[in-house]
Parts: sequence; structure tokens; C-alpha cells
Amino acid sequence: MENIIKYRHNHIEVTSPESFAAVRGGMHGGVRDVCFVRMLGRSADFDRQVLALDEKLKSQMRAGRLYYRRAGSLPALSASGDIAYYTACYDRWAASPQGGIQTKVSSGALAVQLGAACTSALERYQQQKAAVTASIRKNFAVKLLYWFDFLCSGLSQWSETSCIKIVAENVEKEQEYLFYYFLTLAGCDVLLLQSAGDPVKERLKSLSREVRIGEFGDRGQENIVVKIPQRNRKKHTVPSTQQAQPAGQYAVAASPQPQRSEKSFEELAALASSIVLILVHDADGAVISTGSGIMASNAGYILTNDHVARGGYSYSVRIENDGQVYHTDELIKYNTLLDLALLRINRRLDPIPIYQGQKKLVRGQAVAAIGSPLGLFNSISDGIISGFRTIDGVDMIQFTAPISHGSSGGAVLNMYGEVIGISTAGFDRGQNINLAIGYESINLFLQGFR
Repeated sequence: MENIIKYRHNHIEVTSPESFAAVRGGMHGGVRDVCFVRMLGRSADFDRQVLALDEKLKSQMRAGRLYYRRAGSLPALSASGDIAYYTACYDRWAASPQGGIQTKVSSGALAVQLGAACTSALERYQQQKAAVTASIRKNFAVKLLYWFDFLCSGLSQWSETSCIKIVAENVEKEQEYLFYYFLTLAGCDVLLLQSAGDPVKERLKSLSREVRIGEFGDRGQENIVVKIPQRNRKKHTVPSTQQAQPAGQYAVAASPQPQRSEKSFEELAALASSIVLILVHDADGAVISTGSGIMASNAGYILTNDHVARGGYSYSVRIENDGQVYHTDELIKYNTLLDLALLRINRRLDPIPIYQGQKKLVRGQAVAAIGSPLGLFNSISDGIISGFRTIDGVDMIQFTAPISHGSSGGAVLNMYGEVIGISTAGFDRGQNINLAIGYESINLFLQGFR
């Protein structure tokens, strides 16, 4: 039987995303140092630091110096084949624990370590829950194994000195928090970026080190000035409104603002070149779903729905009139509540401007929707805004332009060719009852990425 490694948590101090990227735990007398850090709030340069962390760790992974995974939402264990497979893994371990837990990823020494990690995680779980039955324990363990293989599927080899870095954002559920603790018992350094809040219960906080870097909230402390690219203008022109300078302040000369003009549906359809088709792949490279996305920045950022990106191991992006398929595993940012996610590909893009709220949206206003329903690349439909809804605390636009499965993540445009929403849901039992996340949430989510 392989020796079980003991882990000492947070012996090395971590105070920022950059210092987490730099830390390397040592091995002394059969004891390995690992990090498990909850970083609370947002610093003034939070987005820059997270991007720098991501780029550094990806570069080191490509050089073969470590294994890194930026975790999005953990997938639900729902497929009958997966349930049967990981239940069998658990049952074999329960019947013969000496060999550890063998999964698609773990074998040998890692399997033994995984068994010890599972034992410790289940003990913690039992302590936090009243009247936990054997069936509940087993279900939780099966979920741990499924999530482990999901995040570590690219881990080709493991040893007691392997450097494994996992970064997750805004973990809310107790089981997911315990899963990340479980990872540290298998030798992973784990950083939880809790920028929106810290829902971890008091009795579990001691498992990780708490580092406060700023106040909670989706918005950074810096004011981001968004420059909207000027496009071809025709028809009715609407001059910009100039703001009076407050008394006692010097007036600053401003560049002339681009004038906005309404477009025909033919002109709106031409903007489809800035809407992409996204193919979502599992760990084996198979396509598990498709969706749409919006070019959000010329630096390669693509906005889509969180539920489109969720559960993907990697993504392929197709762009109209471009024969190349762009592959990426860069899930830069996501927000489950707003159902928004940001991917990045290695290509310069031509983004569509996001509406800045020059005038309040109203019912009856004409809109166009562009997406790839059922994989039909960049289809356009027209309709009107039919209402405004608040669902689970999120403001949404209800519109009539027809969409179907695969349209999620596509653009809802006003007649000026500006994105006023991103398609997120439709009701199969209702005719043309569709919902979009509004421009206010989009602008907030994209701060620092344009």
C-alpha cells in the first residue's frame, strides 16, 4: 500500500492573486504544504490581478511546470452513466479501502491519497450535518469524485510534489466549499475569489485562510470609461447632449461624440459578423452543447451566458466569414446570478457597442435578435419589447423576436445596432415569450474588459 501524505494548510502567507500564483509548497518529513485561501472583496485593480494570475499559471502549465484549472460552475451530476460509474468507484473503495479510489483520473498513489481525502471530507461533512445517513454520505462522496475528475481530467501524472493550482470564483454552496477543501487533501493549492460575498458558515471558515482585499460587490473601485466605436450612420441623426460644467470647475475640451442613427433590418443583419457560435466540449473533446456569444472587445473577449459555458472543459468558437475554428479553455469570468460569462480567444475582434442608456427602454420598442438557434449560424429575427420582468432579483427584458435553443448568449439589438440585452431564456409553452439580461447588467459585468 502506498504511503498517505499528510497536508499542512496555509503555512505560506498568501495576500493577493499574484502571490497565490507564486507560492510553492514544500515537502518535509512526509508533510506537504498546501494553500486553501478565501480572498474576500475586490481591490482597485482586482480584474488586472486576476488576469495576470490566469496568464502566468497558464504559461507555466504550457511549460510543464504545474497543472492549472480556472473553475467555472461545477456541473450537476445528472447523467445516468456518470452516476453509475462514480457510484461503482465508491462501492469498490468502500469494500476494499486499501487500494484507494480508482477513477478515470486517479490510480496508484493518487488513488490512495484520494481515498484519504474522501475520508476526511466525509468526516467534516458529517460534523456539519445532523442525522446524515449512509446514503447521504455516499451521494456526497460520489459527487466529490465526479467533480474531481471534471477539474483534473487533464492531469496526466501525479506525485507527492506535483504543483496543482485551482482557482474558483464566488463559491456559494457548502458542498462545493467542502469539495475544494477535499482537493487540498489531494495536494491542490486552492484560491476562492469571493468578490461578491462570503456565504461560508462560521463553523467551516477555519478550513481556509481568510484574506480581505476590498469591499464586496460586482463593481470595481475604478471608473471605467467606455468608448463606443463609430459606425456607418444613416437616416435620423441624434446629436449628443452636452453637459454643463459645475461652477468653480474648469471645462475640459471633449472630442465630438459619435452620432447615432437608426438602421434598417438589412443593416442590422450585417452586424451578425460580430455574433459567434460557441461549441461546448467535455473533457474528451466531444461537443455537449452549443450557444451564441457577442464580441465584447477587440482584445478577444466574448460575452455569453453562464449556462452556455457552464460544465464545459473547453470551447470552440466560429466566426462568420472566417473558416478558422478558434479553440479555447479560457473562461475569464462568470456570474451565475446574472447568467453571464466571458470567454477569450486569440484573435482581434470587431465588437458591437453596448447601449449606454441614453433613453429609457419602453414597451413596443422595435428590436432584433441575432443568434444560432439549433446550431443554425447567425439567424436574425425581429420583434418588439413586450415587457420588463424581475426574476430572482435580476432585471430582464421580455421581447417577442423568436429564439430557440442555441440562441442563448446572442444579441438583442435596438434599431441603432446597439446591444440592449443578451438572450438568456425562452418559454417553450408560450409563443415568442423570451427573456434577455439587460444592458445595465452587461455594462457592469464587462467593466475592465473593454
